[in-house]
Amino acid sequence: MANALKIISLLLSYPTKELLEGADELHQALSADKMANGKTKKLLKKLIDEVCSLDLYEAQERYVLLFDRTRTLSLHLFEHVHGESRDRGQAMVDLAAMYDREGFEIDAKELPDYLPLFLEYLSLRPAKDIADLMGQVLHIISAIRKRLKKRDSIYENAFLALEQIAGIKADAKAVSAILEEPADDPNDLEALDKIWEDEAVMFGGGKGNDACGPDRLRTQIRAAQRPAGVVSPNITSSKQPQINEEHKNG
Repeated sequence: MANALKIISLLLSYPTKELLEGADELHQALSADKMANGKTKKLLKKLIDEVCSLDLYEAQERYVLLFDRTRTLSLHLFEHVHGESRDRGQAMVDLAAMYDREGFEIDAKELPDYLPLFLEYLSLRPAKDIADLMGQVLHIISAIRKRLKKRDSIYENAFLALEQIAGIKADAKAVSAILEEPADDPNDLEALDKIWEDEAVMFGGGKGNDACGPDRLRTQIRAAQRPAGVVSPNITSSKQPQINEEHKNG
């Protein structure tokens, strides 16, 4: 499971020459994952082959159109629930603090809610933590997967694999709430600029004690045993994500 999460993290990151040349290593790491089931491996094998078969510029252009210029496919988890910008900022601080407490260093240029970063963190956690945290963001993952399916994108496989790993179904109402947001056109730059300018978003927005909604994760993060007086974590640069020997043993 750890290897599968790490591989999904890499495949959902901006394509690089090293990634596209690493198909064999990714396949080996996936085969070595003793906890990922056959369906998860089949989905990821297809995704590895597809992504790594592309020309670098073609892969990068496709990625940017999907994930960077299509807000409703954003890989920043907090973008998919609306609310006060200050609440989103606090959620960012809390999530970064959770990483920091576990000794997980992140690049200062990357936001804590970036899905590949979140998955890399999960790949280092015990199975109980993976199940808990995955369950709390599963409605976002499922909503993105449904949008990718409509576009007939191979990247849907990454999100199908994440649903397999979670082992549960996402809350249908929470998924529907996210999908109410109209899909945007990545080629309409003027409209996209207006959306980014006008809308403040956060990771939250559920009512009351919604056990399946994103407020639960935010509450859990804040309730964790954070040292008194901590306002923001110490974020330092990390090494480029890669499959290492420790993960190969997963």
